[in-house]
Amino acid sequence: MSDKVKYLYYGLWIMHPLLQMGIAAFMLRRGLLKQFKFFFAYILTQIVGFAILFPAFVWRSYAAVFYLYWASNAISVTCGFLVIHEVFVDMFKFFHTLRDLGSVLFKWAGLVMLLVAAVVSVSANSPHMSPWIQAIITSQRCVRIIQVGMVMFLLFFGQYVGVSRKQHSFGIALGFGTFAVIELILICSWVGNHLGDPWMSIINMTAYNASLTLWLTYVAVKRPIRDVSRSLLQPQRWEQSLTDIHHPLPADSLIPMFEGMVDRALSRTATPTNQPPLAERAAAGSGASGTGSFSVGRIAPKS
Repeated sequence: MSDKVKYLYYGLWIMHPLLQMGIAAFMLRRGLLKQFKFFFAYILTQIVGFAILFPAFVWRSYAAVFYLYWASNAISVTCGFLVIHEVFVDMFKFFHTLRDLGSVLFKWAGLVMLLVAAVVSVSANSPHMSPWIQAIITSQRCVRIIQVGMVMFLLFFGQYVGVSRKQHSFGIALGFGTFAVIELILICSWVGNHLGDPWMSIINMTAYNASLTLWLTYVAVKRPIRDVSRSLLQPQRWEQSLTDIHHPLPADSLIPMFEGMVDRALSRTATPTNQPPLAERAAAGSGASGTGSFSVGRIAPKS
């Protein structure tokens, strides 16, 4: 690595904690800590990781750099998955049933991701890579794919849940998704021997700095309050359908009774004129059936 490339490498790396500290400061100032606590924790872990990893890299403690890098990577993968779930919960915070269903699906996705990572780490027989490193890499790629899927969902279906492109949730997901796309492309290029170090690391750091700048912009500028009154009929129908599945109406509910009464009242408005009035026929029917039953005649207005 030449001196110019080394200085560029160090400069891009040093920009990470500077931008991250700005993000953390604006999140505290805007009161976003409670809403996005896992994203805030992710930013803090990245700052701490730089404070430990960068001096070890400068002092050429390569053994320490190796283990610190992979430990930091494992923490980043875990926090990244939790941030995805946090963004999802914020998107559906006004639709409790959909949010609960999505939370269950995310738990299953996390379990499947861990199982896939374990199977890959056990079945891989690479002499150049330990099984636990294989597990971390597999988990990282799974999280990146989920992040890309989250961005695609927000781009095409965000309007159905009332999430605009000015919301914090959209900015966080967009930053992760953009970086995930570039990182996956770099991995494919590295596997195909189309790109190697140090330019692969430089492009990766540049993409991450772009995501950090995007997050800094979203948290620095005050965003409008989410409008839940516009074009949310479709998710409301989903919410109501899932609620009816989880909490069906009891057999003795009064709602079907009143619906049947209204249907009978509407059907009898078209009766022929030679028949007795509705009130007289209802009174006769109530007299025959007893006083304990509802009838339309009892609630019909007096003529």
